[in-house]
Amino acid sequence: MIEPDLTQPIPETIERVHFIGIGGSGMSGIAHMMLDAGIAVSGSDRSGSATVDRLVERGASVGIGHDAAHLPAEVDAVVVTSALWPDNPELVAARERGVPVLHRSQALHVLARGKRVIAVAGAHGKTTTTGMLVVGLHGLGIDAGFVNGGVIGGVDASSGHGTSDAFVLEADESDGSFLLYDVAVALITNIDTDHLDHYGTPEAFDAAFAEFADRASEAVVISADDPGAQRVRALMRHERVVTFGEAEGADVRIVDIRVGAVASCTVEIAGDRFELEAGVPGRHNAVNAAGALATLVAMGVAPVDGARALAAFRGTGRRFELHGERRGVRVFDDYAHHPAEVDAALTAARTVIGDGRIIAIHQPHLYSRTRDMAGDFAAVYERVADHTVVLDVYGAREDPIPGVTGALVAERFEDPSDVDFLPDWQQAAERAAAIAREGDIIVTLSCGDVYRIIPQVLSALEVGDGA
Repeated sequence: MIEPDLTQPIPETIERVHFIGIGGSGMSGIAHMMLDAGIAVSGSDRSGSATVDRLVERGASVGIGHDAAHLPAEVDAVVVTSALWPDNPELVAARERGVPVLHRSQALHVLARGKRVIAVAGAHGKTTTTGMLVVGLHGLGIDAGFVNGGVIGGVDASSGHGTSDAFVLEADESDGSFLLYDVAVALITNIDTDHLDHYGTPEAFDAAFAEFADRASEAVVISADDPGAQRVRALMRHERVVTFGEAEGADVRIVDIRVGAVASCTVEIAGDRFELEAGVPGRHNAVNAAGALATLVAMGVAPVDGARALAAFRGTGRRFELHGERRGVRVFDDYAHHPAEVDAALTAARTVIGDGRIIAIHQPHLYSRTRDMAGDFAAVYERVADHTVVLDVYGAREDPIPGVTGALVAERFEDPSDVDFLPDWQQAAERAAAIAREGDIIVTLSCGDVYRIIPQVLSALEVGDGA
């Protein structure tokens, strides 16, 4: 992986821009916004996809595979992510030609210049909460610009230019780039110490979140329940902090949570109570909705109006997203890639499947996370899923670590009959389909490319009869 150079001067004027890895959820959103702004967009990605096709339909020039020939002769900047390898031929060519290489956060900074930025950061729930805020603001008649890590249901986009001064973005803490933005309101959903490959120590990780919060010009919204968030709260010096959660004394206090096909809760604000609907299942999403409402309140929105507007939210792409049903078995995909996220996703699934069973397909993400958390993943899957099929590691930005494969997770199950380690995707799809019976669900979980196995799973379901 490359370390972003956030000191790279950003050109005052960008008329032509090239994205390396343009098909990614975050990168494609920024590319769409560049097109909205009248900027000529080119790019490349390792394979074609519906996301790439949409960009091409809008006028972007996209090459498949990575080749220096894809870099246009005339270009003002190249946009990259930290997941890029240093020897990427387009990156090498850009540096040799002296073309400014901007991290995606710097490109997003260009789009957000002069805006009232609402930035959502945290370990879990960022994409969903960002989507809630966008839907809420639109429901209030505020046409906010936004860039999110997933397509927002009802808006049917992961980004939008907007006509108001409000701009909502999902901020990435993994490489420190969330410190780049000029933030008006900062929302911190929760904090699990992670990304120590960048920060080095848990203390440095916490300090970065405190700095992110203290830089907000208007307010900080932060969980009153999450231990990591409260640890960071003690480091903060901001004068205006709005808290949310079930803890006594929270400014937006959750009085009760009701789970089902759609999660909801009652919140208390300044002695008054309001009903709040999350629009999606899962106890954690009721908490996310409370965080979104707290953010709207911090922006000056009346609680009753904020709660009404948030009720229109209907989820985001790759967050317990239904992809199809065969012989009574529904197949979902979820972005969960940390044990706490897997726990939340599968627990939410339990509230909507009745007597059915959960067959999970787990793609470990990152060699370092697999090495460090194999036991945690195994414990969650064995406790919440009925059976788990483990694929091999999606390395993303990391080089392989000797001895680290998906087998590490499977080997940590107490009951070996509850798990299969099948690095061959066709075998994995057939095994999941063979186990599933009417009323069950199969869910793929990872922020890697595990969603690509879903057509194989659906085809296998058509052939098999189930267990």
